[in-house]
Amino acid sequence: MKKVWEENIRKVVPYTPGEQPCQPDMIKLNTNENPYPPSPRADEALKKINTDTMRLYPDPTAGDLVNAIAKVYGLREDQVFVGVGSDDVLAMSFLTFFNSKKPILFPDITYSFYDVWAELFQIPYERPELDENFCIRKEDYFRENGGVIFPNPNAPTGIALPLCEIEEIIQKNQDVVVILDEAYVDFGAESALPLIEKYENLLVVQTFSKSRSMAGMRIGFACGNPVLIKYLNDVKYSFNSYTMDRTAIAAGAAAVQDIEYFKETCQKIIKTREWVKEELRSLGFTCTDSKANFLFASHKDCPARELFSALREAHIYVRYFPGGRTGDYLRITIGTEQEMEKFLFFLREYLAKSGKRCI
Repeated sequence: MKKVWEENIRKVVPYTPGEQPCQPDMIKLNTNENPYPPSPRADEALKKINTDTMRLYPDPTAGDLVNAIAKVYGLREDQVFVGVGSDDVLAMSFLTFFNSKKPILFPDITYSFYDVWAELFQIPYERPELDENFCIRKEDYFRENGGVIFPNPNAPTGIALPLCEIEEIIQKNQDVVVILDEAYVDFGAESALPLIEKYENLLVVQTFSKSRSMAGMRIGFACGNPVLIKYLNDVKYSFNSYTMDRTAIAAGAAAVQDIEYFKETCQKIIKTREWVKEELRSLGFTCTDSKANFLFASHKDCPARELFSALREAHIYVRYFPGGRTGDYLRITIGTEQEMEKFLFFLREYLAKSGKRCI
């Protein structure tokens, strides 16, 4: 029997994060982490931290990190906001900017945290369907709304929208805030960052978790005009003044300035992704044209659920989203070449034994 005090509790269906297994022989391809270590400069910065300072609160403005991001991207400090991972930045953005009675718009197949935040903050929303090729139809975002958000490249498909089409969406929505979630942009898509000087209602959100190999440090940031950034900071300081700890600020500021290492790592992943894509296709898989650090793949003769279970038994972890159109697909993070060789070897053996290999 429900208790009286339960009647006024806010109830939501929470986001389901990717599994975090701990197997010594595992190949972890399920949460889009970077298989390469962070910049050596981050390691150096952490070694220089005076542990005595841990007794003091960190800089609430995360000034060193904001300054480093601004310099690398050619922005002013008042155009940059930082948070505890891009999830924190996006949650703050929902809370700050989406307060209309009109529904916000985001794709029906996309990052599954969006509807969770909308439900949590009681924001009305609609989810225009992707087309038959899992692409965003720009025209679906040309109608009246309370705000627009979508990832580019999209997740879990990895498909990127051309910058010209993104600009059309922004042009048609200048009365609301448009948020571009660019968690995977560094793996082959074109960033909308240059457009923030042109459109005062555009917020571009990125993360250190993917291309900068720092998922464990939880660093995300947003770039936009100073008015948007001020409003975000007002909400942040009303919620928690000290969101970024000293280690994250130091390591992040050092890592973002190591541009050469960043580019080298991204290129390794892109090269491996394209190779794996062709190998999968030779085995009878179909893959979207991913511009992210993962592939979205389906096999016409082998159900995704069956393959997901078989891989898991072999301690190879990928992501499976059951139900609807995604139920036929696996999302496969790109690991090192050695990890992907083992992954492909398993697939060849499994498909051959089950008589489902496409020659």
